[in-house]
Amino acid sequence: MGVAETIKKPAPTRPRRVTPEVEIGICLGTGGIAAGGKEVFAAFREGLANSGIYAVVKPREDTCAGSCASITGTGCRGMCAMDVLVDVTTRKGGRESTVTYGTVTPAMVTKIIEEHIIGGEPVHKWIVLSADEPTSHNEFYRYQDRLVLRHCGKIDPEDIDDYLEEGGYLALYKVLTEMTPSQVHEEILASGLRGRGGAGFPTGLKWKFAAEAPSPDGQKYFICNGDEGDPGAFMDRSVLEGDPHCVFEGMAIGGYAIGASEGYIYVRAEYPLAIKRLKIALAQAEERGFIGDDIMGTGFSFHLKIKEGAGAFVCGEETALMQSIEGKRGMPRLRPPFPAQSGLWARPTNINNVETLACVPWIIVNGAQAFAARGYEKSKGTKVFALTGKVKRSGLAEVPMGLTLREVIYKIGGGIKNDKPFKAVQMGGPSGGCLPEALLDTRVDYEELNKTGAIVGSGGMVVLDADNCIVDTAKFFLKFTQAESCGKCVPCRVGTKRMLEILERICEGQGRPGDIALLEELAHNVKSASLCALGGTAPNPVLTSLRYFREEFEEHIFEHKCRAGACAALTTYFIVPEACTGCRACARACPVNAISGEKKQPHVIDPEICIRCGACYDKCRFDAVRRQ
Repeated sequence: MGVAETIKKPAPTRPRRVTPEVEIGICLGTGGIAAGGKEVFAAFREGLANSGIYAVVKPREDTCAGSCASITGTGCRGMCAMDVLVDVTTRKGGRESTVTYGTVTPAMVTKIIEEHIIGGEPVHKWIVLSADEPTSHNEFYRYQDRLVLRHCGKIDPEDIDDYLEEGGYLALYKVLTEMTPSQVHEEILASGLRGRGGAGFPTGLKWKFAAEAPSPDGQKYFICNGDEGDPGAFMDRSVLEGDPHCVFEGMAIGGYAIGASEGYIYVRAEYPLAIKRLKIALAQAEERGFIGDDIMGTGFSFHLKIKEGAGAFVCGEETALMQSIEGKRGMPRLRPPFPAQSGLWARPTNINNVETLACVPWIIVNGAQAFAARGYEKSKGTKVFALTGKVKRSGLAEVPMGLTLREVIYKIGGGIKNDKPFKAVQMGGPSGGCLPEALLDTRVDYEELNKTGAIVGSGGMVVLDADNCIVDTAKFFLKFTQAESCGKCVPCRVGTKRMLEILERICEGQGRPGDIALLEELAHNVKSASLCALGGTAPNPVLTSLRYFREEFEEHIFEHKCRAGACAALTTYFIVPEACTGCRACARACPVNAISGEKKQPHVIDPEICIRCGACYDKCRFDAVRRQ
């Protein structure tokens, strides 16, 4: 029985959905739109119309008798490197077949319509995923277990009926009609779900603390932390864009579990598409009676508000986030009291991030043991990672906890771009650390990663190759956290500034013999004395870099050398005459005309003019341009 049939306050009746002969799903997440998804969508509508095929966005009995094509805009599919992604499902002769085309442009649409949709033969050279024929991209999904991302790329996030048809809000109905709040705590505890925002605290225990905390007026709050600010991270954004109702459902279940009647979704304003879809979804959920007063006639009321953050990284910290909701400057405060005791407006408050909440409905419907069966030791379930950097198949990957870093990078990610040597993987963003190749067999597990000096964090996984400088990478992350420091406490405000100054000197070739010892001393002081987790974890990229790549720091300081060629002040470019063909590609790429030579004759670089931008190195196809 569907949720719509169980609601005592029924939703407005609508014509029943029909199954069309052709379904086209186009990625309209942020990445898909940036790659031209809207233009591809328009091209399909126009192309189908020109071919005499009746195309509708939502086929129903009043618009389509079954002999039509449907076009749906979806959220992110995860395989971001291949956007725009287009799924084409055909149903002919009792057989259903789905293929996925990658890097689709409007110019490709006519051929797909003519040969595949009309002719019945897929355009094989453009296929990236197919159940009928193996492709290299099939590996991207083979090792994944998509629980959090189960609807992303599959449903239209702006249509609540799509979510309902996938069993949406059944978990909330089950909780409100069959379970007590304490039973909900125990179910989430038994699942082993831990906070996916970075700390990894048991979610069920967190809910239990908030439920047991007394409130002076009975008011409690439930907050979703969507302030995803790590460089290279886009897990929460993709869920909010692709499956907003799942987050609402998780929040409503959590609100019931702790006794909260009001909730806030805190999303940074830099996520305009996520905010737009959240507003659309919230209006639909309120209209259907899933959010608001007397939900599904059960007597439980839960209201939601969307709070747009100004983009301060520190507002990802719980107490700073609550300050921001209250209209104050987002700055952390001392704990205790913890939010569960005294949070938003001094009332008991629970805060979970987007990914954590997206797990909750799945756990309620499928059972705690089904979730706990996935994972490794104390780290249960799955984790979504934003796999970026120098990897062949970048994108979102949801893997069972316990998979190794090597498996994620080489099996799901396909290995290093251009088959260059692996250098490191940056785990956990600005609060995490750089891990070397020797640690690639470390499991994706809270405890194992913590031992290395890195963290699971919110799920950023940035892969570096031999062309990346570890010192420069540490400087990049420290520069980010130093700029994002709220300035409230001296260790973070001043300590990170002094550390950044030292790293900048080292990268400019002005390092001093005592710099490494001074960096370590400052880092430990900042970690131990900072007020909040931003300052407490800001030195991690530097400390792990020193721990595993100390020789690169020593080369910068004592040999004035950057082996990766990323630090311009420490890099010299030259041309090997024997390898140079005189093609002049390097000369054309040079922005300052520092390269001279006759056509088909060896060229030379004038070191006095060269600005060390590396354009010639990147352009040369014959390995004639070298750096040292």
